[in-house]
Amino acid sequence: MSADIIIYGLVAAGLVLWLRSILGTKHGEERERPNPFTSAPPSSQDVKNRAEQPPAAQKIPEEENPEDETVSPVTSLNRNDGIAVPEAEIGLSEIARADRRFELPAFLQGAKDAFAMIVEAYARGDRETLSSFLAPDVFSSFDSAIAERDSRGETMTADIHAVRRAEIIRASLSGRHAYITVRFTADETTIVQDRDGNILQGNPDKITEMVDVWTFGRDTRSQNPTWLVCETRDDLAEDSREALPEAGSIEKS
Repeated sequence: MSADIIIYGLVAAGLVLWLRSILGTKHGEERERPNPFTSAPPSSQDVKNRAEQPPAAQKIPEEENPEDETVSPVTSLNRNDGIAVPEAEIGLSEIARADRRFELPAFLQGAKDAFAMIVEAYARGDRETLSSFLAPDVFSSFDSAIAERDSRGETMTADIHAVRRAEIIRASLSGRHAYITVRFTADETTIVQDRDGNILQGNPDKITEMVDVWTFGRDTRSQNPTWLVCETRDDLAEDSREALPEAGSIEKS
C-alpha cells in the first residue's frame, strides 16, 4: 500500500468524523419536515380512534349560504326609500322569489331613468326610443298622439330637470307576470307650440312639479331583463286597486 493511499484514507476518515459532529446522526426519533401540500396517511391507531369516536363529536360541515325563504328579499331597503305603501313589500317579495335577478334599488333607478327618457322621447316624437320601453298597446297610444300632434303642425319640448321621487305604490305577481306601479314626482318644463312658433301650452321659463303614475310589467321567465311600461296616468285617483293590465300587454310582438 502506497503512502498516498494511506494519507487519503486518513483525510477521508477525518472528514466523516467532522461532518457527524456538525450534522449529527439520524437515530429514528426525528420528525420529517411537514409538507404543506400533502397529508400523511392515517395510521391504524388513528383509524381505530376515529371509528370509536361517537357520531355527535364529528363535526358536519354547514351548507354555505343556505336559502332562507322566510327572509324578505327587499328587507334591506330603507322603508323611506322607494316604498310608499307597506303592502307593496309583499308583492315585491313574491316578485323577487319568482325572479332571482330582481333587485329593488336597481329597478327604481332604472324606472327613474326610463321615465325621463320616455317623456323627452315622446316630446321629440322619437318612436324608436319609445318602442324600446313601452308595451305594444301603450306604444300604440303614444304613436297615435304623436301623429295627431304632427297633423296639427304642433311641436312639443319637454325637459326633465330632476326626478325627485319614485315611490312604489303597488306590486304584484300574476302568474309569471310581475307588475310594479310607481308614482313619479318630477320637476319639468314642457311647452307646446303651433306651426308658427306660438306657445299654446306651458312656459319655457317655469319649472313645474308633475306627478305621474306608471305601471311597469315584465315576464319573470323571460331572458329579456327590460321592464316595459304597460300603463300611464296623471296621478293616483283614490287607491291603487285598479285592474291589472292584460298579461299580453307587456309582451313584444
